[in-house]
Amino acid sequence: MNIAVLSGKGGTGKTMVSVNLATVAGPSVYIDCDVEEPNGHLYLRPEDVEREAVDVLVPKSDPDKCDGCMRCVEFCRFNALAYTLDRLTVFTEMCHSCGGCKVICPKDAITEYPRTIGYVESGKSDNVKIHTGIMNIGEVAGIPIINRLLEKIPESGNVFIDCPPGSSCSVMESIKDADFCVLVSEPTVFGAHNLNMVTELVTVFGKPFGVILNKDIEGERNPSEEYCIENNLKILGRIPFDKELGLLSSEAVIAARENPKFRNLFTEIFNNIREAAL
Repeated sequence: MNIAVLSGKGGTGKTMVSVNLATVAGPSVYIDCDVEEPNGHLYLRPEDVEREAVDVLVPKSDPDKCDGCMRCVEFCRFNALAYTLDRLTVFTEMCHSCGGCKVICPKDAITEYPRTIGYVESGKSDNVKIHTGIMNIGEVAGIPIINRLLEKIPESGNVFIDCPPGSSCSVMESIKDADFCVLVSEPTVFGAHNLNMVTELVTVFGKPFGVILNKDIEGERNPSEEYCIENNLKILGRIPFDKELGLLSSEAVIAARENPKFRNLFTEIFNNIREAAL
């Protein structure tokens, strides 16, 4: 089962939840699609790490063939091309690698070459296989890296996809192969607002989902819980506002490996996910 873990904002505990669930699920795969700021590897500390580059194709123009017709410039919807000083200029960072400019050029003046935008690192931590996407600083889009990561999903077994925060295009790409989505929220008005955002997102994609209430304080008002009740959303589990859990997470220690109390907590949540996904 492919389980995507989302949150409407950063700092809700999405990665903490993801790595702990992957740990208690038996042999599993953890995929970190938060390619701008991956941090699951800090918890899992993978060994025998292998790195592969992720390249995209970007255009370049042969000035001897280009006659300045500007069809490619007019075609590009991303403003990655400009014809200035009697030559074609390519803004590679803005190119979406669609290849349309090469196809449309009547003079065959445009060719393509690979440009590295990031990497995928793969390793293992006990019974968890880890694939981490890392986008180079200054790049504007990490979707090609996310797509490479999703190619690592095996045909069977438990896979945990740690999505980017928010509800952007990269989040949409991350959940496309998910069988079930887990939405992690915190007990604040802002948390409830962002829970609403990702709820709308997974609903549009037709994905079954449930909610984990993190930093839950018994007896205190929880706007995210109220949102779940008002909208009849399945609550998969509650993670208490626990000092020990906070200390372990601040030191990038997987709580389920450190304390049976937390192992039982995340095992119960994982079992609730499996039951909700049936």
